Amino acid sequence: MQSTVFSPHEINRRANRARLARVRGDRAAGGFPGTPATLTPAASGARVHEVRMELVNGKYRYHPAALSLKAGDVVRWVNVSGGPHNVAFKREALPAGSAGMLNTAMKGRVMDLGGPYLKDSLATYDVSFAGAPPGTYPYACTPHAPVGMVATLIVSP
Repeated sequence: MQSTVFSPHEINRRANRARLARVRGDRAAGGFPGTPATLTPAASGARVHEVRMELVNGKYRYHPAALSLKAGDVVRWVNVSGGPHNVAFKREALPAGSAGMLNTAMKGRVMDLGGPYLKDSLATYDVSFAGAPPGTYPYACTPHAPVGMVATLIVSP
C-alpha cells in the first residue's frame, strides 16, 4: 500500500478548506464556493447572513459589500483571508438610536462600535440586529478601510 505524504502547508490548506465548507454549508444547502450571504435559520427564527472578509486579487473586501436584512436577523462575518479584520460601524452615519443597540450587541468590542480583530482563518463574529432601527449601517475594517474595505447593511423592519 502506498501512502501520500502532505507538506504542513498542504495539510493546513486542506483543513482550512474543510472548515470553510462547514461555514458555507454543503452543496445541497446552496453552499457552493463563492455563494455570497448564505442564509440559514437561527435558533430564534431569525436569519443568519454570512459576510466574508477576504483578500482577493490584492484587494481587501467584504463580500457581499451590500446586504439587506430584517431587524432581528444576525450577521456573521467570516475571516476568510487577508486578516486581521474587524467590523467598525460609522457612528455619524448610523440611524438614530442604533449606536447603543450596536454597542450592546457587539460582544468583545475593542472600541466604540468596533468589534474584535479576527486573526485566525475562518474565525467568525456574530452581531444580532434585534431591535435595530431601520436604515443604512455603513461599516469598515479598521486596518483596511484606507484601501477600500468598506460595506453597508440595509436594515428593514
